[in-house]
Amino acid sequence: MVRSRLFGIETEFGCLVRDEALGTPEQVVTRLKDYAYNEKRIGLLDMHSRDYAFEPALCGGFLTNGGRLYIDAVGDHLEYATPEVVRLASAVAYDRAGHRVILDLVDDLFSREAVSFHNNSVDHFGGHTFGCHENYSVSIQDERVRPALMLIVSFLVTRQIYAGAGRVGGHRITRNPRAVSRRPGRHEIDTVWVGSLYGVEPDPTVDFQLSQRADHILHTISGRVRFSRALINPKHDTFSDLTGEWRLHVLFGEANMSEYATALKLGTTCLVLQLAEMDHIPTSPWVASPIETLRSVSRDGALRWEVRLGDGRTISAVDQQRMFLAAAKETLAGSSEDADWTLREWETVLDALESDYHALADRLDWVAKRSMLETFMEADGLSWGDEVLHSLDLEYHNIDPRAGLHYAFAELRGMKRVTTDDAIRRASVAPPPDTRARARGRVVQALIESGARNYIIDWDAVNVIGSESIHRLLLDTAAGPPESDVKQFCEAAKCLGEEGDGGDGPAGLFGIDLGLDL
Repeated sequence: MVRSRLFGIETEFGCLVRDEALGTPEQVVTRLKDYAYNEKRIGLLDMHSRDYAFEPALCGGFLTNGGRLYIDAVGDHLEYATPEVVRLASAVAYDRAGHRVILDLVDDLFSREAVSFHNNSVDHFGGHTFGCHENYSVSIQDERVRPALMLIVSFLVTRQIYAGAGRVGGHRITRNPRAVSRRPGRHEIDTVWVGSLYGVEPDPTVDFQLSQRADHILHTISGRVRFSRALINPKHDTFSDLTGEWRLHVLFGEANMSEYATALKLGTTCLVLQLAEMDHIPTSPWVASPIETLRSVSRDGALRWEVRLGDGRTISAVDQQRMFLAAAKETLAGSSEDADWTLREWETVLDALESDYHALADRLDWVAKRSMLETFMEADGLSWGDEVLHSLDLEYHNIDPRAGLHYAFAELRGMKRVTTDDAIRRASVAPPPDTRARARGRVVQALIESGARNYIIDWDAVNVIGSESIHRLLLDTAAGPPESDVKQFCEAAKCLGEEGDGGDGPAGLFGIDLGLDL
């Protein structure tokens, strides 16, 4: 039986400003964030520092839908994190809800012609990369973590054959000191915890590849996120302390525009994690050199996708993925609606990748993008080396349905969907009803209405501080507290909010020991 696993997506968006009078992209992003919380009031700003370097106070906050919108201090990107979900269709709806929230803010403050946001992961010209990360709650005993992580890593390096967003060209890492900038950054986080610096430069040997991030991943597992980018980043945060589970933070994600590809990458990963939790770990698909394989599969223009396994054999990435599929079918078939959808579509896609990958242009991003670009090249007499293709690549990821080339391709050729516009609209304002995010979103709405300022909101708890009392709502289960507890807490929170700050604004929070690891 597939258990109820919490999972979600974090996306860092690229921002393109076409009107210089509006300022830099960083200034535009800050204005957008301030407007969202201070004027439109779609959520509550963090009045405390969640992380002094990465997420300082007032950098963003939680929304009424239970997710987060904030500025990531690494690169000053606008970042949206979905609320926790347990269903694939919900994950896609809440992911796309982030696009809708951002577009609504752009409409209010600027215009879509002047400012655009892009769900992509690479700056072709600057060499920067920014992430689309995935989070999964995982329950694996300590003695089994190592083989489980080997299984997960081996799966992730070849998942790109259907999850890849596709990109024009490539980057290569350089440690040439003349190519590495050592100028001081704007923020402390630009240099803190950086053990070594590297530079990137264009790689003219690559025409098109599957993944936008493969060229920038250096390690299989790492606790750092900048200059030490890894495939995965296991996190033992407060939820682990409360539940015994830990959070698997997948750094090597893909900024998918396709709803289908988004659902398939999440669904297959959930099934592989279930195999690891059940100790049903097949050893045959283990990859000998994960980072080397990651890049070689992504860059293989012939689409042979050869993988060297730990036992010395060399097989195709499709066959290696079939090993995971076979283990999942044997163990998890019939266990849930999502599991059966994933198993069926997983097999369908692997079959098509072997026979005729062009047939997957209606569901996989890299196939759709490659088909679109090849059409442009044929019509205009272009080659892969023409810089205009980088611009077309970027516009595929424009989240504006009126301008984005993904949406134009979908209208012309058709793209499979797994959610609806109505579901996305609801997800932009209301939390999912079947996870702990329901309670968080309800409390955020209640605190907005009360005008409260002294609160600490996090993924696993909400604290509201009045002049003489502190109320805490623990979110220590996947489903969250009973509705009666949420209702009672919201009523108390409103009363506390009406009392006033209960202190000197945000500073009042830090004189009270809440027993939280902030």
